[in-house]
Amino acid sequence: MSEVISGLHSKSRSASAFRSKKEEKRYWLMLFTLIAFGILFAYGLLVYNNPVPVDSPSFIPVVRRRLDAIIAMIIAAVCHSLATVTFQSITNNRIITPSLLGFESLYSVINTGTIFFFGAGTLVSFSGTGPFLFQVVIMIMMSLILYGWLLSGKYGNLQLMLLVGIIIGTGLNSVSTFMRKLLAPSEFDLLQARLFGSVNNADSEYYPIVIPMVIIVALLLLVNSRNLNVVSLGKDVSTSIGVKHQSSVIYALILVSVLMSISTALVGPLTFFGFLVATLSYQAAPTYDHRYIYPMALAIGFLILTAAYFLMYHVFNAQGVVSVIIEMFGGVIFLFVILRKRSL
Repeated sequence: MSEVISGLHSKSRSASAFRSKKEEKRYWLMLFTLIAFGILFAYGLLVYNNPVPVDSPSFIPVVRRRLDAIIAMIIAAVCHSLATVTFQSITNNRIITPSLLGFESLYSVINTGTIFFFGAGTLVSFSGTGPFLFQVVIMIMMSLILYGWLLSGKYGNLQLMLLVGIIIGTGLNSVSTFMRKLLAPSEFDLLQARLFGSVNNADSEYYPIVIPMVIIVALLLLVNSRNLNVVSLGKDVSTSIGVKHQSSVIYALILVSVLMSISTALVGPLTFFGFLVATLSYQAAPTYDHRYIYPMALAIGFLILTAAYFLMYHVFNAQGVVSVIIEMFGGVIFLFVILRKRSL
């Protein structure tokens, strides 16, 4: 009799990522709904309000130019959603973002320093594969130095790394602000266009390099998702299970730095976008399994960008404030989460 009861109990047990079939069904319904709306808004951006008639030979070239912006949105959504969810998991803190490591600050210093020391003409010509890869490599090198210095060795400390990253970012912002104060008004206006995150900053010339890099890093994170589930439980638990916590954290941080560097160099700073996406993803995906959180974050990130650009372009006719609106909503949610948690 006891064997029968234990057998029934073993059959009732489940290793599923969801607490019930109802939650799993709700997850998939939500995911497919978000993907459908994202595709719908993307289609609207491609064909809606196209000044060229459909039967005109110029219709397809116009759609292709708009498609470049859609590709930039996909890249930004992949980079920020995966990077932020991963970063929050390894730090075991859901109110911080990879921006704390100073990627946006370094991007600002590079562009501000270019126009400050070499003039507006140099900043305008500071484009192409070479300058783009230069910015990406500099950002990745900065993060690797930070990880190697503060996370290696016996006394590696993740919280100390975050603190140093905030200090470095603040210092770089101060240097950038000082240089901007000394610019001529015309140079300042030109620079500001670069410092606002926008898919219009993206150049399709970079896509043959960017797309393979993003796909590879995204796949590496997805393959590492099971390991990340354990790492997110904390150092003591992951070590007791047999996972090398420190090396796993450094590996994940390197992948995060690559994604954030690519996105920042391609479209510019989007400080609170990743936080907004990650926060909504945790609400929409009732699970701690990253195999399911990642797809939800991707769907939400893509939907936010496509919906925001469609509404601002074709409803409110305010093309230049899309990133400002996204950052504003992200900042408001950030403050709301902090006030509700009453702690950092």
